[in-house]
Amino acid sequence: MVTEPLLDVSDLKSGYGDSDVLRGIDLKVETGEIVAVLGSNGVGKSTLNCTISGVVRARAGTIRFDGAAIEREKPAAIVARGLIHVPEGRRIFPNLSVGENLDLGSYRRAAARRAANRERVFAIFPRLQARRGQRAGTLSGGEQQMLAIGRGLMAEPRLLILDEPSLGLSPILVEELFALIARIHAEGVAVLLVEQNVVQSLEIARRAYILAEGQCVMSGAAADIGTDPQLKRAYLGL
Repeated sequence: MVTEPLLDVSDLKSGYGDSDVLRGIDLKVETGEIVAVLGSNGVGKSTLNCTISGVVRARAGTIRFDGAAIEREKPAAIVARGLIHVPEGRRIFPNLSVGENLDLGSYRRAAARRAANRERVFAIFPRLQARRGQRAGTLSGGEQQMLAIGRGLMAEPRLLILDEPSLGLSPILVEELFALIARIHAEGVAVLLVEQNVVQSLEIARRAYILAEGQCVMSGAAADIGTDPQLKRAYLGL
């Protein structure tokens, strides 16, 4: 029996005002896999994330999550289904404590298991446990990114969209972050990893899509894309 992908995006078009940003994106994420979406600045990666999560309304095409069409649903309803978007820039609440930021992640989903999920997040990110009472705005950049991801995990995601999680982090913290993403995936969470960090994204992803000018110009196994010199020169600038 053929099972439907967890996320199935078909001929997706989206944009802002009179500008078209996405010009027909096809993308799939199977249950429990990491899929990387790669491309340089301005190719539509964040717009793709925001359209999938309902923050930006799709102009055409379909988005199916766990078998249901969601392209017309509001963000809160999409969150309730278990599709959780950790946006670029962390977007934490700086004047609230680490613990309060985490608890807000379960506002729409998994509230009954808030305490257990908080302990799960602390097991993945021990530094957050040590700072649970500290104001989030006083954390380092790497710790704020951990907090943003931890807040997403509080909702028990079936699919976690990570938008540029390594942006602005030092090389050492980037290594640590990607190891933590791999750990989250090992616990059964599907991840859509949207990044400019090509090498490390391809190392942990199963499949990858390359975006350019609002379109998917290449897709395939991450290992194949990572070893294709022509592809890297043409689309990734390596």
